[in-house]
Amino acid sequence: MAANRTFSLSEASALFKIKYGKLSENVYNSANVLLGRVKKSYNFTGKQILHSIPQSFAGGVGSGSLPTANTAQYSEAIITAKKMYAVVEIDRESIKAAMSDEGAFVRATKEVVQKGVESWMRNMSRVLFNDGSGKLADGNDAGGNVSGAGTLADPYICELAADTKDANIEERDLVNVDTETTQLEVLEYDPSTQVVKLVGSSVVLSGLTGIGPFPAASALYMQNSKDNDPEGLKGVLDATSGTKYGIAIARRWKSEQIDAAAASISSALMNKAMLAVEKKTGKVPNLIITSYKQFEKLLNIFEDDKRYPIPNRAGVKDKNGVVISFSGIQFMSTSGPVPVVAERFCEDDRMYFLNDNYIEIYHRPDFGWFDDDGTVFLRKASSDEYEARYGGYLQVYIDPNFHAVISNLQTA
Repeated sequence: MAANRTFSLSEASALFKIKYGKLSENVYNSANVLLGRVKKSYNFTGKQILHSIPQSFAGGVGSGSLPTANTAQYSEAIITAKKMYAVVEIDRESIKAAMSDEGAFVRATKEVVQKGVESWMRNMSRVLFNDGSGKLADGNDAGGNVSGAGTLADPYICELAADTKDANIEERDLVNVDTETTQLEVLEYDPSTQVVKLVGSSVVLSGLTGIGPFPAASALYMQNSKDNDPEGLKGVLDATSGTKYGIAIARRWKSEQIDAAAASISSALMNKAMLAVEKKTGKVPNLIITSYKQFEKLLNIFEDDKRYPIPNRAGVKDKNGVVISFSGIQFMSTSGPVPVVAERFCEDDRMYFLNDNYIEIYHRPDFGWFDDDGTVFLRKASSDEYEARYGGYLQVYIDPNFHAVISNLQTA
């Protein structure tokens, strides 16, 4: 006798849709320490946001006789939104083939949605530690000549600059060369040699094939991102001239910048950076972010200060082992311990001393999946495919006064 089957989620799963909520806050908090800590607002309306920035004391003070009054100096920081997106596609057959547990290990729509958010978050982390230019890597004048034809069987092969951040170059990313609008797919990348293989069309690379190396004056950019990224730590905290957010770089609108001159990281350098910010602003950095290279050096420096906790599981009295590592470092400031964390998008030779109370990401409303048409997945014209878009319009606001950066640290 056949079993009686009740109409349920498991028996009629093909009839039920998956609802994709606004995931921005959740993924922020799980993907990047700094992104999880900084303030975020989602009500950026109007053309721009203006921040009033006091840049001096009022000057009407003196002794001996009544002083002449003089007003304080004020400037306005102008915040303008930038567009940031992630786009995913899926064909209708894949959706139908993956609509039951028998047909696939994961729901196809759920998988592409998850990967889309992951990619957006990775790109946001890249932006936060970059300079707003969208640049991924410069060329290497001393590298080998460019070779290849840009095809899958014979990709362009070129060498990037030695200081290229490994995290910036990822297989399957689409990139542009300089101001070109044609796209190249990253087919393969070797961080040990900085050699990248690219598939697609490029006038610059084809002109260099067999003739010369990918020059330092040229660069790879995230697709469509040249000069279109939001502001990032490197751009704001490295600035020594020009303007940021419409305010001229000056003593009261500039980070504390320390050139280590290829010296090794030390507690003396770290104390110098921490105290420089406190002396200038009265505020103490509450987060230190550095590269894995410098984090490893810190672990070795503070070896004698490590404590190895012995786990004691519930109901187990005997302590049978030790954990021969630890999860983080705390550096002591005048206001107490400050966590030190490693970040893959931070350059190998630098360390940031940040007060995350003075970093904010301003989003326009409805950041997340684009569902203005009542659904996340939209059918593409003249195609048996669907497209979904994630992201929105935002700007990263970093007040440079409350932060410090040590650069040019020894990396060997």
